[in-house]
Amino acid sequence: EQVSSRFDEEFYQTQYQLLTARSLAERIVQDLGLAGNDAFFNAHSGEDASPTRPRALTLKQRQEREKAAAGLLLKNVKIAPIARSSLVDINYTSANPEWSAKIANAWATGFITASMDRRFESSADARKFLEGRLAGLRERLEQAERNLVSYATQKNIVTLSEAQEINGQTRAERTLASDDLTALNRELATATAARISAESRLAAQRGRNVSAAVITSSAIASLRQRRAEVAAEYAKLLVQFEPGYPAARALQQQIAALDDSIRVEEGRIQGGLQADYNEALRRERDLQDRVGGLVQRLNTQNADSIQYNLFQRDVDTTRELYNALLQRFKEIDVAGIGANNISIVDTAQISRSPSSPNLPINLAIALLAGLALAGGAVFALEQIEEGVRDPGQIQRSLGIPLLGSIPRFENESILDELSNAKSHIAEAYLSIRTDLALATDHGVPRSLMLTSAQPAEGKSTSSLSLAVAIARTGKRVLLVDADMRSPSVHSVLGLRNVRGVSNYLAGEDDIDAMLQVSSVPGVTVIAAGPTPPSAAELLSSDRLEMLVSAMTKRFDHVIIDSPPILGLADAPLISRAVEAAIFVIQSGGVAIRGLSNALDRLRKSGTRIAGAILTKFEADNTGYGYGYLYGYGYGSSDEKQG
Repeated sequence: EQVSSRFDEEFYQTQYQLLTARSLAERIVQDLGLAGNDAFFNAHSGEDASPTRPRALTLKQRQEREKAAAGLLLKNVKIAPIARSSLVDINYTSANPEWSAKIANAWATGFITASMDRRFESSADARKFLEGRLAGLRERLEQAERNLVSYATQKNIVTLSEAQEINGQTRAERTLASDDLTALNRELATATAARISAESRLAAQRGRNVSAAVITSSAIASLRQRRAEVAAEYAKLLVQFEPGYPAARALQQQIAALDDSIRVEEGRIQGGLQADYNEALRRERDLQDRVGGLVQRLNTQNADSIQYNLFQRDVDTTRELYNALLQRFKEIDVAGIGANNISIVDTAQISRSPSSPNLPINLAIALLAGLALAGGAVFALEQIEEGVRDPGQIQRSLGIPLLGSIPRFENESILDELSNAKSHIAEAYLSIRTDLALATDHGVPRSLMLTSAQPAEGKSTSSLSLAVAIARTGKRVLLVDADMRSPSVHSVLGLRNVRGVSNYLAGEDDIDAMLQVSSVPGVTVIAAGPTPPSAAELLSSDRLEMLVSAMTKRFDHVIIDSPPILGLADAPLISRAVEAAIFVIQSGGVAIRGLSNALDRLRKSGTRIAGAILTKFEADNTGYGYGYLYGYGYGSSDEKQG
């Protein structure tokens, strides 16, 4: 916008021409260092516009490249005034969007800076004149201040406070001499009052036999009281004896001594009044002499202050003139900057697409197709999230240790697999038992539960297999089927499910009747028992904790096969009764998100998670054939080499 009210065409045409001036292009070349930048030239030649290290150029080469760069700028810049407004667009075209935006912004900034430089240079003569005047006035002011201080020192004029008059002149309100005179005058008035008071007391004492000081003296009062006591004692003694009696004579002498002491004290007090009066009179006369001297000194200083005020006025006048010129000098500097009437409304942004060729239809189709494909891909990925296939995912994604991986087997009976100590399954669970021995400071946890996120992930099979693996080490193991909703341990072992955990939780205390010896040496089983109407209500009591506590005294280890976690409250309730929990995960089964939710529920109950078992694992399908199968069992030579 213009400062003045004239919006003529001549003004705007001048600005448009200045926007395309070669001097402006040369300024931008200098500001951005375009002469030695190959990326700038490549952006206009269609070659690779990647930044390169500036080359060392000779003076002639630099001048030629600066000229060429300025020509490129003027060739590719376009000034487009917006009709019926005071706005103008600066467009720049190149093969590189970053360079186009950078040069367009630099063009606007450089034009504003060039305009300010022209305005600043227009006031250069005025600034130069004012600088000379300010230098002379500065020296004159310093000399005037030195004269003032020198004269005040010579005449011993010490100014304590000054006041600024309406006309700007400085006037001394208080000097050291006037302050001293005021203070001594107050002291003289005080001394005169003290002398008059002492004179009054002395005159009152002379007009009467006993002064007020004598009457109010505590020492005399004490002596008189003592004399009265001795006189009373003397009179009492004369009632029985003559005055010549030795005791009476001693009292009479004591009375005479007290009378002498009273007379001496009265004389001392009367002499003190005279001394006080003499001291007050001396102080008054001394202060009168000093006040007289200060009055004479102040009169002399008042005569000297005439010349002092002349020096002070010279200082004030010179300072006022210096400040006025300094303010004008500052206004000229600010005027050159503040008078700028150009501002940037919108800065250039890096273009996301080339300005040519313009293919709106193709871009629209590509955009719609890209959005559709991206949306479909996102939807598909959200729907087909897979479970754990790589054993390393358990530690990375779930944050719990991996105890072992159980290969998938086709044999229908797990007992047949476990009966062969050299099978992959038996070897895998033996490895898990070994890892469990490191879970606590006392080896394998005395009581533990096995659970999973959802049903049919192999937790019941793992509970039985782990019990068998521990029993083979000579330990007595109790396997408790706490999955009262879907019991399966008794069917695998061929046992009865007439009485079991549900009976004990319902209030039956005959535990021995519930214990069943399995066909596996060292493994005893408590079946789930009849299915209750509400398993969660039975588990909410502390009966299960009592059962586990009692069984850990009779058996070396208690293993509980618990229901799955998601959708049921049984597993978190059971976890309160055991020392640790093992999380069973089916390979390629529940998604990572579901496993994390199940673990969170288990952690909220305060359960210690010893680790995870990956079941139904197919090493061949995950690229773990050799390294993983080699650690399980003693199969054929072909298996070892595979």
